[in-house]
Formats: sequence, C-alpha cells, structure tokens
Amino acid sequence: MVSQMTIKMEELSPVKKKISFEVPWEEVKTELDSVYREVGKQAKIKGFRQGKVPRKVLETHFKEHAHTETMNNIINKYYWQALEENKIIALSRPEITQDGLKENSVFSFSASFEIEPEFEPRGYTAMELEKEEILVTSSDMEKKISEIRQMFATMEEVTDDRKVQQGDFVVIDFAGICEGESSAELKAENYFLEIGSKKFVPGFEEQLIDMTKGETKTIKVTYPEDYREKKYAGKNVLFDVTVKNLKEKRMPALDENFIKNFEKYNSLEDLKSDIRKSLEEEAARLTETNLQNKITEKLLQVNEFDVPSSLVERQIFYMMADMVRRMTSAGMDEQSATELCLNMRDNFKDEATKEVKAFLLFKKIAEKEKIIVETADADEHIRQLAAKYGKDYELIKKGYENEEKMENLKLDLTQKKVFDFIVQSANIKTIEKEGIYGAEVKS
Repeated sequence: MVSQMTIKMEELSPVKKKISFEVPWEEVKTELDSVYREVGKQAKIKGFRQGKVPRKVLETHFKEHAHTETMNNIINKYYWQALEENKIIALSRPEITQDGLKENSVFSFSASFEIEPEFEPRGYTAMELEKEEILVTSSDMEKKISEIRQMFATMEEVTDDRKVQQGDFVVIDFAGICEGESSAELKAENYFLEIGSKKFVPGFEEQLIDMTKGETKTIKVTYPEDYREKKYAGKNVLFDVTVKNLKEKRMPALDENFIKNFEKYNSLEDLKSDIRKSLEEEAARLTETNLQNKITEKLLQVNEFDVPSSLVERQIFYMMADMVRRMTSAGMDEQSATELCLNMRDNFKDEATKEVKAFLLFKKIAEKEKIIVETADADEHIRQLAAKYGKDYELIKKGYENEEKMENLKLDLTQKKVFDFIVQSANIKTIEKEGIYGAEVKS
C-alpha cells in the first residue's frame, strides 16, 4: 500500500502561517533516483567512463550533494504547490525546517512565512473632517519672488572694512585642536563657507560674525553627542580661524531689466501672474495632501491590526535608500551617507510601520468597495501628465513600460480613488488658512 502525503496548516499569528509536510518515501526515492541520474551524467571519477559510474560509487562520492538537491527539489515543489492550491500569497521568504533524508522513511519539513492580515476596515464612511483650504498671500508671493531673485544673485567681494554678517560668504583657513592634539580632519585652507548655512558644528559659524578680512581668531566649539565621528562626539575643539576673503550676495533689482532673464515673460506682471498660478496649484496640492493625512490618521486610530515585519523591513530599506539618495545629491559622499542612515535605522521603524499599515488599510477598503484601476485609467493619467507639462505622450508612456513602474502607478491611482470615495461620503467643514508657508487659520 502506497502512503499518501499529508499537509498540515497552522496559524502562528494573524500575519504568519506554517505549513507542515510529510512526503512518503516512495516519492522521495523517485526524486532521489532522478537526482542521481543527473549527477551520473556529469560525474568524472577515475576508472569509470563519464555517464557509466555505478550508483554505489556515486553514493560514496556525492551522497550529501544528492540528498541536499533532492530535499530542495521536494521542498520547492510542494511548498509552491500548497500556496497555489490554497490561494495563499506569501509576503516573505519561507523559514524552512527539516530533519534530513532517511532511508525508507517519510521526509518531513515545514515552511513558515508571513501573509497579509485579514480584517474588516472600519470607520471610512460618513467621516467627520475639517479641511484647511490654503489661500495664497502677498507674503507667499514675496517669498517666491525672492527665491527667483536669489537664482540670479551675484557674488561680489566686500572691498571696505565692514565686519562679517549673517548671509555673507567667507574664505577661511582653520586648524583645530581636540584634547591637545591636532588632526588633518580638523584643518582646511581656502574653505568657502556661507554664514548661516549650518554646515559646520553648531557655534562655529556664529563666532565668525563681526570678524574682519585678515583677522585671526581662536574659537571654541563643542561637538554634538551624536556626531557621526565618534572620536569628536561631545568633545571641545579649539579652532584657529583666519578670514582671508569676504563676499556678499547681491540681489538683482526687480524691474523690467530683470524680465530679460526669461524668454516666456514680456513684463513683470506676466512673471507675477505665473508665480501666483503656480502657488495656487501648490496650495491646492497642500490642501488635498493635508486632508488625506487627516483621513489616514483617523482611520489608523480606529483600525487595529498586526503588520507583517517583512513589509516594515522592506519599507525601512526604501526610506533609507531615499535618504541616502537625497544626502548624496546634497554633496555628502555615498559611504558617509550610508553609514549615517544605518546608524539611524531604528528611527525609521515607527514611520515605516505607519506607512505599511496605511497601505494595507486602503488596499482593504479598495477590495471591499471594488475600487479598481484598469490599464485605461493609467493611460488616461499619463495623457493628463503629458498635457499638463507640454510633453510628448508616447515619451512619458515609455517611462512606464517597466511592469513594476506601471504597477506602482496603478497602486497610487487606486489610493487616490479610495480617498475620493471616502471624501464623497464625508461630512467636511472647510476653514481657510492664509499662506502656504505656515500662516494662521482664519476662523
């Protein structure tokens, strides 16, 4: 009588399953024989022709390899088969436990893995919400115009004897001493520094204010306790600093000559009109984003469920990679940026967990309400992007030919549809908030 394979499923937690398998020896032997046949085709053993090595000889030389290959083949076959037959989506690589192969014995193994939690989303209909509608102010306009003028500012040398002040640019030589010892890391010549940029240790730039060109001064700074170079963390360092040159940024006048820097504008009014339009678009985006954040926060408060650790780890990886990318683009070398992020890894966990919970929650709402984004929806979105930015539709579409990018776009559009669905049934009180850059709410 041929024994049957048995499968047992266990729920270890709301987000973790375990499947145990017992494979009869008959099936194990069939797979083992197949592995040995393949081994025999490749084996080169002195005294035997290739492909003609007796089984007993193969077992002497390749037993461990054949057993490992057999177990791997059986595990892969039945693990994936069990997932498919039971319509289970595993989020993590399986943790496999097994006792090895034994002649004429059942081969037992188990696979543990994470899954999405099963829960019923609550509280997303008829929500009570407060929407802050952001209004563009004259201060917003002034700030944006100032930023544009900054782009065309010139750097000019200060020729008189005035003192260093906030916003100036200085060329300095400096040499530091920590606990009586000098170091090449604390020394530089002709270093270009903007006063107020906060590129240096806190207290360094501030002590350069009121110095004059040619002046040398000794300043004392205390490195932060969490400074990335541990040998300086929390230590006092004395710097001898010489101001070799002093420059200031001079802003161009906002007049008709300034408009000559732009081909698309014929007058100052054209420029200001375009700035207001872009600020109003930004205000609308911020209004929408803030409302979405409020919806997310409220829903997370009323929906409690476990989160798969594998998804959290994946999100932490993405967040760290993004931070490394931003730090390197700001001028930090990649190795230092990576080390800094690795040291801060635990700081990402709470935010990563929150983002994963939000993703799973909105996914459940979409499933429950049958909210689906088809390829046609994604295509229409791409057409809108092309029209908005005056780009070629085919060119933008080509950027989404990658299957992963298209899937990510559909996920984003699905989430937007979910937000729209929630807003449609919500009771929303709108209040006005003046200013994009942090103004007071108008009651």
